[in-house]
Amino acid sequence: DDALEAAVDAANDASREHPMRVIVLTTSEGEARLDAQIRVGGDAGASEVVVLHAYGAAASNEESLVTGLLLPDAPVVVWWPTLAPEASAESPLGRIAQRRITDAATATDVRAQLEVLGRTHVPGDTDLAWTRLTHWREQLAAVLDQPPFDEVTAVEVRGAADSPSTALLAAWLGLALDVPVRWAYEPIAQWAHGIKSVRLSRANGDILLERPVPGSAMLTQPGQPDHELHLPRRTLRECLAEELRRLDPDVLYGRVITEGFAKLSAPEPVA
Repeated sequence: DDALEAAVDAANDASREHPMRVIVLTTSEGEARLDAQIRVGGDAGASEVVVLHAYGAAASNEESLVTGLLLPDAPVVVWWPTLAPEASAESPLGRIAQRRITDAATATDVRAQLEVLGRTHVPGDTDLAWTRLTHWREQLAAVLDQPPFDEVTAVEVRGAADSPSTALLAAWLGLALDVPVRWAYEPIAQWAHGIKSVRLSRANGDILLERPVPGSAMLTQPGQPDHELHLPRRTLRECLAEELRRLDPDVLYGRVITEGFAKLSAPEPVA
């Protein structure tokens, strides 16, 4: 279906940077059977793609379905493009993986999903809602590395109601700066997806990084001209490729999803 092909396309694109064997597994109810497809060459980027459709009893042991297809001595990364098991590290596929990638943005209740991720987190887990924040975190860190070095006293983060990245950015800033953080949801008619703005309050005035429209942002600072920045939403391929660059646990994400998110107050709707 479309979701499966979108996931395969993203993995294929990422494989141009990280050659790998991609094993796609879908499970369904029905009479026991296993359908398999192998893609190589142009259909598979720089990877080999094995697509498995398991039905009924044939889908009962996911680990055994993929174990024989794994490359010897190669690291294993499991990615759930849609809703993942509640405790991914304890799932049949999660147990054999060094890294486990989920995507809270696919959940119907993103805040509840982040709570689950924090409660069940173990080293090696990560979520694409965090990966989508890389450019925002880089830009904010660069701003705070410039004089004047006044202390940040308060933070406000605003974004769409379906954006788990909004909550994770607020959690990261609260953890990093140790200040009160207010985070708020924009009405969906005004801002449909992703992060809208971040405001850092300091004694000499506020720093505001805001997207007036999707894809670009305006940086406003006291005593400086406004700067327009290219800040698009990251593609699935970009996020997946970034996660595949490192196979060690993301310690910062672990702290944000467990400590930082737990300290956040409830989001405030923006009137």
